Amino acid sequence: MPKIKLMSHLVAGYPTDDLALTAARALVAGGADILEIQLPFSDPSADGPAIQSACTEVLARGYRTADGLEFIKTLHAEFPSVPIYIMSYGSLIYTPGVDAFCKKAADVGVKGMIIPDLPFDNDEGLTKACRENGMENIPVAAPSMAPERLEKLAAAGFKYIYAALRAGITGTNTTIDENTLSFLKNVSAGGSKVYGGFGISNGEQSAALASSVEAVVAGSVFVRLIAQYKDDAHLLSQKITEKAREITCS
Repeated sequence: MPKIKLMSHLVAGYPTDDLALTAARALVAGGADILEIQLPFSDPSADGPAIQSACTEVLARGYRTADGLEFIKTLHAEFPSVPIYIMSYGSLIYTPGVDAFCKKAADVGVKGMIIPDLPFDNDEGLTKACRENGMENIPVAAPSMAPERLEKLAAAGFKYIYAALRAGITGTNTTIDENTLSFLKNVSAGGSKVYGGFGISNGEQSAALASSVEAVVAGSVFVRLIAQYKDDAHLLSQKITEKAREITCS
């Protein structure tokens, strides 16, 4: 089957900037089309244990938002043709101000923002600030949304929507069934391209999603591999590239 597009998720600075860069290189080598970089936050409410633990570990080193943006700048310099999205939480971008944060993000090469705790219709000016800085705000749709609210989001004119494939947190396994595919159809009803994630960890899942999404999103599976192999950079790189190839069917 044709290669499946992959948005891969990393936590900036985890477990170190050097190893995070090694992981990013391995992901691109394995076929990742988009790099979603999470700026560590103290209360990552949408994330499961693997990503929560990674954020806690990085923050314990005194890692700051500025460090995460510098890491992204390095990534963009090495992979200028690979879109980079920031994923984080509203509190982190309120602190410097939404406009100021978006300008800083755009300056280091970011192309999109995924802020799951900012509702699409009450986003503190994020969509406008993204647009003014050449980025996309990518709102999150969830199966738990009321049908009329999901319809409103689908019709709101966003270029991309991130579809969380089930309620809850990232990292636990997701079954792709008719309900999942029906949800994705509703998300894309207004013409937005859809990224589908939450609990994606293997090629069987991505193959089941391929015809319904612009790209599959996988995060916790890679963060767990980084945690498992962080003492051996060569093996870490190998395992991440293998997993990315499995998920992209390449």
